Amino acid sequence: MRIGFAYNPTNPAVPEVLRRGQAWCHAHGADAWDSAADDREAITRGCEGSDLVCVLGGDGTFLRTARAIGDSSVPTLGINMGRVGFLAKVEPDGLEGALDQVVAGDFAVEDRLRIGVTLIRDSGEREEHACLNDVAVARGERVRLIQVEVEVGDSHMATYVADAVVVATPTGSTAYSFSAGGAILDPRLRNMIITPVASYLSPLHSVVVGEDRVVRLNLRQAGAGAQISLDGQWEIPMAAGETVEVRALAAPLRMVEPGGSTPFYDLLRTKASLLPY
Repeated sequence: MRIGFAYNPTNPAVPEVLRRGQAWCHAHGADAWDSAADDREAITRGCEGSDLVCVLGGDGTFLRTARAIGDSSVPTLGINMGRVGFLAKVEPDGLEGALDQVVAGDFAVEDRLRIGVTLIRDSGEREEHACLNDVAVARGERVRLIQVEVEVGDSHMATYVADAVVVATPTGSTAYSFSAGGAILDPRLRNMIITPVASYLSPLHSVVVGEDRVVRLNLRQAGAGAQISLDGQWEIPMAAGETVEVRALAAPLRMVEPGGSTPFYDLLRTKASLLPY
């Protein structure tokens, strides 16, 4: 068995948990490797021949790791070392027990939809990205609204004058989209949810579309500049006249859920109580 550990290098509690994970692997004859979650190339290489990747950190660490795992289909197990940790199924003191369950086959694998994002520049150049949570077309640093035309398939859905327009997966529905008033979707679904942020005089709010649809966000006006945000982790400048296309990817992220894990809707209630008010 080959197990990887992707971790948040800035979290002071990580080294001890990583040491415990490596000790478990040594005691059970498993090959272990580790990498900081920011080292995309190292994680991509490590995934070759791996049976499991454990993510030691919060949701941001998980999202960075998911980007590196890509289409490899290696299952991931989140160890919550952040505050809220919607993407983590296990607390740090349960690491060894969870690994025991994986070896014993006492777990399920939950497939999570990923979305492909294509930025089409004014020149015709195309940039390809993949997200687990969401993509947003958002205003620049100055507080000036942008105008985004939204198309679903061949249909014009709406034109928003807003701070941003978010296209989220069910996994990402508890993140930026939710903060803007979007609905929370069951994480096992294969839908996308389109939610404007602080939209001006718009009667149409938060629309769910099927996985067979292509969503286009055409940036019509951006007097103070605009950017694309990918999973809330990476920002790319965008200019008026450019387009973002979003589509469902066939290859999901495969998340390990040890037997006895808290069901999603119970987890939702528990995690919500951790948010600051």
